Amino acid sequence: MIDPRSPCIIGVAARTWHPGDVGAEGAPEPLLMWEEVARAAAADATRPALLEQLDSLQIVFCQTWQYDDAVVRLAERLGADPAHRHYSGIGGTTTQQLVNATAERMLAGELDLALITSAEALATQRAYKKRAERYPYSFAPAEKRPFPWESPPDPIEVAHEVFQAWLTFAVFDNARRARLGEGLDAYRAAIGRMLEPMTEVAQANPHAWFPTARSANEIVDARVDNRMVGYPYTKYMVAVMDVDMAAALVVATHERADALGVPADRRVYLRGWSYANDPVLVAAHPDLGASPAMTAASSAALERAGAGVDDVAYLDLYSCFPELVALRVRCAGHRAH
Repeated sequence: MIDPRSPCIIGVAARTWHPGDVGAEGAPEPLLMWEEVARAAAADATRPALLEQLDSLQIVFCQTWQYDDAVVRLAERLGADPAHRHYSGIGGTTTQQLVNATAERMLAGELDLALITSAEALATQRAYKKRAERYPYSFAPAEKRPFPWESPPDPIEVAHEVFQAWLTFAVFDNARRARLGEGLDAYRAAIGRMLEPMTEVAQANPHAWFPTARSANEIVDARVDNRMVGYPYTKYMVAVMDVDMAAALVVATHERADALGVPADRRVYLRGWSYANDPVLVAAHPDLGASPAMTAASSAALERAGAGVDDVAYLDLYSCFPELVALRVRCAGHRAH
């Protein structure tokens, strides 16, 4: 028997507006991107009309453009009137946190049907700026809002510029290299070997911003098209922010999915989840080369799911930088180096 309150993903959608496909006008503004993937996710659930029944509408913070009220504007376009409306802060784990919180609220009887979406049109925005043009976004806010830090950086670390992600993660990666006792070139070569098969996956993925397979040497070698960002990272080793991409997912309780008539083969039940924090400030880390939070979170999620790592067929890892990918694989019980 399945608990009627059990959360399950019933619809998903994603789209990438590749520069070669959209012309000079580029991608649409984020509001239209959100709407497109939201409708596509509902269609994926085989129930396009479910958007009008949403209990919750959640949007991940958008760096491209700040609307006067992003959630209200999207709700209007979708014909939705959800009681729970949320516009998030920003962070590498934000979307997962929203999914976790949604699952918890469903189990608590507070929600039955939720849409979570995100989008950026930073590549289009940059193209307009290069042409000295301004993209015609809609619904401008009345005043500029402060950047929604998960935790504001310490003034001392700001003074020494030890808050930029490309620098802080480079520090963490160097600490990990020191722990392993590896030389500079050997360590970077190992990162290239770890990332090489991931580029093969990207090559086959129509949603990838760079659908290009690269060899370990192509990833590691610094040159004109692959500049050094900060040791040990070249450009091809790190994530790129200037993309035109959007995604959405619909989460429902088991009983709401039944009521909607969503076929069983369109449901993915959420079995285990967890969240933990390492210190935000670099100087507060007792060990710069380790992440106790990732170890705790992955262990707790597996325990909640009643599963072991050997039961997991696929690991989907996210990080802007290689250091956390390697650490996460280790936390899950596999060697990546």
